[in-house]
Amino acid sequence: MIAAAIVGFEAQKRQIDIEIAELRALGKESVPATSESGKAPKRKMSAASRKKMALAQQKRWAAKKKAISEPEATLAAKPKRKLSAAGKKRIIAASKKYWAEKRAAAKKSS
Repeated sequence: MIAAAIVGFEAQKRQIDIEIAELRALGKESVPATSESGKAPKRKMSAASRKKMALAQQKRWAAKKKAISEPEATLAAKPKRKLSAAGKKRIIAASKKYWAEKRAAAKKSS
């Protein structure tokens, strides 16, 4: 009984293989093209398209480099700021006042 079932299934398998071969013979356009490993084939790009893409990328990089270099030029043109004597005296006075208050608070808490 089992041997008869095996023979029947093998006959069905041969029939399915024949039908698959017929479908493949009809045309490759109707069936998605895949390689043996199951992956789709690599897409090919023309040389003109690759050249256009390369030129566009070079243009983008040139614009980026230009944008980066411009701020450096403006920073170099600015004169360095200097602290006036009066401003320095105010900072020193404020610092002395702050530390005097800090020491007084520490002395009170201990």
